[in-house]
Amino acid sequence: MNKTRIIRTLSLVMALIFGIHFSQQLASASSVEDYPNVLNIQASPTADFYKSGTSVNKYSHFSDMGAWHGYYLPKEGDTTTYGGFTGPMIVAEEYPVNLSKQISQLNIKNVTTGKNYDFKLAQHKFAYYPGRLHQEYQFTDLTVTMDLIFVSDRTALIRTNLKNTSTKASEYHVSWTGDILNKLTIGGRTTDLQQSLVATDKGVQVDFSTVRNTSSYMTTDENKFDVAYSQPVTTTVNGNNYQSDLNENIKLAGNSSVNLYTAESYVFTNEELANEHAMTSKYFANATDYFTKNKNRWENYLNKTESNNVTFRDKQLNKAAVKSLETLTTNWLRPAGELKHDGIVPAMGDRWFVGLWAWDSWKEASAVSEYDPELAENVVRSLFDYQIQPNDDLRPQDAGMIPDAIFYNKDKYRGGDSINWNERNSKPPLAAWSVWQIYQQNLDKEFLAEMYPKLVEYHNWWYSNRDHNHDGLAEYGATVHDLHFKTVNGKQVPNKDEVILGAAWESGMDNAVRFDAEGVGKDDQGVKVLENKDADGNLVGFSINQESVDLNAYLYAEKGYLASIAKVLGKSNDVEKYTSEAKTLREKINQKMFDKKTGFYYDLQFVGNKKQMVVDRGKGTEGWIPLWARVSTQSEANDVRDVMMNTGMFNTYMPLPTSSRDNKKFAATRYWRGPVWLDQAFFGIEGLQNYGFDKDAKTLTNKLYDHAEGLLDDGPIRENYNPLNGQGLNSENFSWSSSVFYMLHHDVFGNGKTTSQTAFPIE
Repeated sequence: MNKTRIIRTLSLVMALIFGIHFSQQLASASSVEDYPNVLNIQASPTADFYKSGTSVNKYSHFSDMGAWHGYYLPKEGDTTTYGGFTGPMIVAEEYPVNLSKQISQLNIKNVTTGKNYDFKLAQHKFAYYPGRLHQEYQFTDLTVTMDLIFVSDRTALIRTNLKNTSTKASEYHVSWTGDILNKLTIGGRTTDLQQSLVATDKGVQVDFSTVRNTSSYMTTDENKFDVAYSQPVTTTVNGNNYQSDLNENIKLAGNSSVNLYTAESYVFTNEELANEHAMTSKYFANATDYFTKNKNRWENYLNKTESNNVTFRDKQLNKAAVKSLETLTTNWLRPAGELKHDGIVPAMGDRWFVGLWAWDSWKEASAVSEYDPELAENVVRSLFDYQIQPNDDLRPQDAGMIPDAIFYNKDKYRGGDSINWNERNSKPPLAAWSVWQIYQQNLDKEFLAEMYPKLVEYHNWWYSNRDHNHDGLAEYGATVHDLHFKTVNGKQVPNKDEVILGAAWESGMDNAVRFDAEGVGKDDQGVKVLENKDADGNLVGFSINQESVDLNAYLYAEKGYLASIAKVLGKSNDVEKYTSEAKTLREKINQKMFDKKTGFYYDLQFVGNKKQMVVDRGKGTEGWIPLWARVSTQSEANDVRDVMMNTGMFNTYMPLPTSSRDNKKFAATRYWRGPVWLDQAFFGIEGLQNYGFDKDAKTLTNKLYDHAEGLLDDGPIRENYNPLNGQGLNSENFSWSSSVFYMLHHDVFGNGKTTSQTAFPIE
C-alpha cells in the first residue's frame, strides 16, 4: 500500500472514531441503486448541439474517470433510440460536440423462430445510477440488459446480457448498427467535421481530420473513436453508417444467459490508441471485476456524501448532494494536451467552459477533497503547473501569478491556437484555502510541503503587482498584455476599457456594479486605471483605483491558512510573520472599509491623496467576505447580519444575490448584477456561522435548496439563479455550484463547522 493510501485510510479511521466529518459517520452503506435518475440525461442527440441562443448542450450527460467523452440514456418516447446508449458526446480539445446519435445500437433476431426483436415493443427501464447507465428490455421470451461504466479515462465498457427466459433453446443472430453525425450546427450554421468510419477487425473506428476551428471545433488526424466488440464480427461501412455482425450466432438453452461486451475509446493520440487497444482484451476478460470496482468506488463516494438521517427531508438533501457528486465527476477531465494534471471544468457541455479556471478549481477541489482527496490534490496542481516563473519568456514580471484560465491548447500569445486561455488577469486568492481543506481530509504533509512555497509566491505577487501605493491594501487589476494597450498618435497607451475588464475578470465578478466605469453620485470619480511599477520604474501591471474589500479579506484569510500550513511544517518564523501582517491588515479593513451608517463593508477609492468608500454604488456580496475571513469584530458582524437577513436587500426568495435588492442597478438576470452565485452565498452563510448566527445560516441554506430550480427534482445544477423566483440561469451542470451544494449539505446540515481560517481569532 502506498503512502498516500495509508494516509487516506488513517484519516478515515480518525474521522470515524472522532466524528471529524459528518459525511464519514458510521452508517450502513447505500447502494448506487438507491439513487436512480437524480439527474435527467435522456437525449436524442443531433448535430444541433446547443440550446437555441445559448452555449449550453441541449441535454445533460454522464461521464466518469476523467474521460473526454460521455453518454446519454435513450429518450423516452423516441423509440428510434431504444437498444443502445445515445451519443456519445465528445470534447474536441476545447469544445463539446455530438459524435453520433447512437454509435452502437443492438439488433437481435431469433434464428430458431424467425422473430426480430423490436425494442419499442418491449417493457423497458432506463436508469442513470451513480457511476453507471442501465437499460432493460423485457420481451415474452427474452430479457436484454445493458450497463455502461467507464473503465479508464479513455474507455467506456458496455455489458450486454441476453437471457433466454423461455424453456426452449434458441439461436440468435446479433448485430450492432451505428452512425456518425459528422456535422456541427450552431445558430443555423453547419460545419462539416470531416470524420469518417473505417471497419476494423474488432468493430469500427471513427477517423478524424485536422480541423482547427478555434471557436467551435478542433481535432487532429490522430484523434480516434474506437468501437471494439468482444466476439468476432464482420463490419460493413456505408458512408456515415455501419453494421457489425457477429460471425457466429449465440445459442442459449432455456433459462440461460450470456454476456457480450463492447469497449468504446476516445483518444487524442496514436500512443493513447495503442494503450487502449492493448487493454481491450483485459477489459473483456475481467469485466466482472471492473463492474465490481466501479460499484465499490461509487458506493464509497455515496457513504462519504449522504447523511445518516432517514427523514424525507434528509433524503431530499441527500439526492441533491448526490447530484452534486455526479456533476463534479462528469466534469472531471484527466490530463490531455497542455493539461498536465486532472482538472474539473466548469461545465463539460458548455461551449466556453471546457477549461480550467483558477478560483473555480479551488472551490471544486475543496468539495472533492471530502470524497477523493487524491483527485483534489491534482485539481490544485493543474493550475500551479502554469504558475508564472521568474524566467518566463513572456511575463517574468508576474512571477508567482496563477493565470485566470488554461485549456487543452497553448495560449495563442505563447505560440498555440487557444483563444480561451487567459493570462490577462489572475483570480481571487483562494488556493491556500483549498490546500488546507484537502489537508484536513487526508493529513498529507508532503502535499503541504509541495504547495507551500508556491502558495507563498502567489501571495507575494498580489503585493508586488497589485498594491499601487504599497500600503498593504491590494487592488484588482490586469497584466501587461497586448490587449491592454492601444495606439494613440503612434504611441502605445493603456486601453482603459480593456484593463478595467481584466480587473473585473480578476475579481471573478465580471460585470458587477462596482466595476462600472462611471461613478455614482457627485463624489464618485468612477473607475480609473493605475500603472504599477517596480523599483526600477518598469511596468509590472495595472490596478484600478479601488482597494477591494473582498480581495483584502481573502488575503487576510490566506495569511491564516499560510500560518496554519507553516505551523504544520515547523516554520515558526513564518507563523509569526503572517500573524503580524494579519493584525495590521485586520485593522485597516475594519477601520477603513466598514461604513457604520449602512452597517456594511465597501471598496475604497483613491481620491488624490485620500480614500473614500464607494458606498453610493450599493451593496454587493463583497461586503460579507470579511465575516467569512473572520476579520470582523462581533459588532460589525451583527450589522452585516442585519443587512444579509433584510428581505429588501439580500434575503430574497432565492437568497444572497450578488447585488442588494435595493440597488438601483439591481438586475435579477444579469450575471453579477443580481443573480445568486452559489460561491458567494456559501461565503456569506459560513460568515454567519462564524459569528454565531447558525439559525440564520440554516434558514438561508434551506431557501437555497428549496428554491433553486430543479435541484430537488431531476433538473441540472445551474451556474446561477434568479433571486426573485429561483429560475436557473446561464450554464447547466455547473461545477462550483455543485461544490457549494455538496459542502453546504455537510457543513450546515451536518457538523456546523465552516471552512474559514482559524489561525487568527475573532477580536
